[in-house]
Amino acid sequence: MMNYNQNPYQNPLEEIKRFFRQGSVLSVLILINVSIWVLVQAIKVIFFFYNSPDGEAVNTRLMQTLAIPASIPGLFAKPWTVFTYMFLHFDIWHILFNMLWLFWFGKIFLEFLPSRQLVLIYIFGGIGGGLFYVAAFNLFPVFSPIAPVSFALGASASVMAIVTSIAIYVPNYTIQLFLFGRLKIIYLAAILFVFDFFMIPSGNAGGHIAHIGGALFGGLYILLYRFSKTSSQPGNLSDFFWNFIHKFRKKAQTGPSAGINYGRPVTDEQFNLKKRQTQNKVDEILDKISKGGYDCLTREEKEFLFKTSNKR
Repeated sequence: MMNYNQNPYQNPLEEIKRFFRQGSVLSVLILINVSIWVLVQAIKVIFFFYNSPDGEAVNTRLMQTLAIPASIPGLFAKPWTVFTYMFLHFDIWHILFNMLWLFWFGKIFLEFLPSRQLVLIYIFGGIGGGLFYVAAFNLFPVFSPIAPVSFALGASASVMAIVTSIAIYVPNYTIQLFLFGRLKIIYLAAILFVFDFFMIPSGNAGGHIAHIGGALFGGLYILLYRFSKTSSQPGNLSDFFWNFIHKFRKKAQTGPSAGINYGRPVTDEQFNLKKRQTQNKVDEILDKISKGGYDCLTREEKEFLFKTSNKR
């Protein structure tokens, strides 16, 4: 089994500059979040300059309009909040930590998966986390007193969906953590999930529940994506149920024809030729790594190397 290692010796500032110059989907998501936060803060500053007592009221009104409410009637009255809440943040620390996690794990994500999948998991992971939060606050009696006035905001559920999905997709990818050393991201994702679960009673229950919902959606999405990728066209999740039914029917076949493979047989020469071609491609990729490092590989080459190493 092969481990994929992130290069810990890159200059962080240069890496960030290069990242934003590339104009990737990930950088757009980060810029949207930061721009909205800056706009909200600017509104607060303008009201402060004019010594207006309505500044905080306007800010509260804005949050209540765009943040997702725990109340089901409130959600029906403001259905857009299931989308807008994932781009709002309270303060500098709230957005800073969320964007750092999005940056780190979004970069890993884009090494192996298309940018379209990153956007889908961010948006639908946020929606899934928000709905999970609303469901929990209306199902469990402990939240009954605060459900009518509670609301949630932040990109954490979306970020957790991305962290969990890429951790499941490439579980052996390792990162360097300060004070902890090298750690596989699948272990980090599991630690975060368990931490959120046990932190629910200690405060910010809605936030931790939304994190769990986002993580569950990210895990489910990537499993369906992997299934669809091996069953039909890559990323075509709409074919999942038809593929499932087809496979179920094949397994349920009985009689003389059950278990018979009617595909074209492969001769020893064909098998050995394919094996040599695969090995030659692996050797070329390894030679490329030895000259330019792992980061110089394309996404297709990284994915090919990952699949080949898992078959051994």
